[in-house]
Amino acid sequence: PFKGGVLHTEYASLLTLLEFVEMNGKIFKGKEIEIFGDNIHLISQVNKKIPCTYEFTALLKKALDYRKKYKYKLGWVPQENNPSTSLLFD
Repeated sequence: PFKGGVLHTEYASLLTLLEFVEMNGKIFKGKEIEIFGDNIHLISQVNKKIPCTYEFTALLKKALDYRKKYKYKLGWVPQENNPSTSLLFD
């Protein structure tokens, strides 16, 4: 149930990746998972640096529930240095 918009899309991407990790648990078991993105608002919310607005609380809860299971780290990378977007159309 994503309404669109950048932050909803970013949460959808993160949750999809974490679902992939869960579905492929044998591959990721015992490995340190580091995820990087360029949306500082999402990263700050998941890392509990800024409060979450009401409309994102359910999505944040899901991301934090996954963190309890997989202890992933979520870090920031500048958009121009993010290979998942900067190399997308190269």
